[in-house]
Amino acid sequence: MSKFAKKRGKADPNISTASLPDIIFMLLFFFMVVTKMRDSELKLTIITPFASELTKLEEKSLVATIYVGRPIEKYRPIYGTKPQIQLNDKFAKVGQEEADIRYFMESFRTKVPESRRPQITTSLRVDGNVTMGIVADVKTALRKSGQLKVNYSAKRRPDATL
Repeated sequence: MSKFAKKRGKADPNISTASLPDIIFMLLFFFMVVTKMRDSELKLTIITPFASELTKLEEKSLVATIYVGRPIEKYRPIYGTKPQIQLNDKFAKVGQEEADIRYFMESFRTKVPESRRPQITTSLRVDGNVTMGIVADVKTALRKSGQLKVNYSAKRRPDATL
């Protein structure tokens, strides 16, 4: 007998899976950084006006956005060229804007914890070429639904100092 046994057939070594979690986390972080979550598709042409005194909204989760403007080219055959109100991904029905805004705000409030509901702010993104009549109607509907914190979105004036 010999002291050393002969190896009968060569077996492949096992593949190390020690670095697999590292690779998975790198991919996870990559997709988290690259992915942009979109709230809603903008179906209106909105060119916000310039302003000199601006403050940034801190908590985006407590902001409900209402868009007011003219429909983009794709939706003009359906909705015309008059200013429309967009709530999330759909237009408010003509003549029922107040009811639609009230429903929109109520459904937004149900998603927010009860303790945080007084902090909800409604942000109005209004096209600069829209008349104030439709904006006044939106503000009246918000007032009737109990939403009194309203913010107007604007761009910083180029000549304004920081």
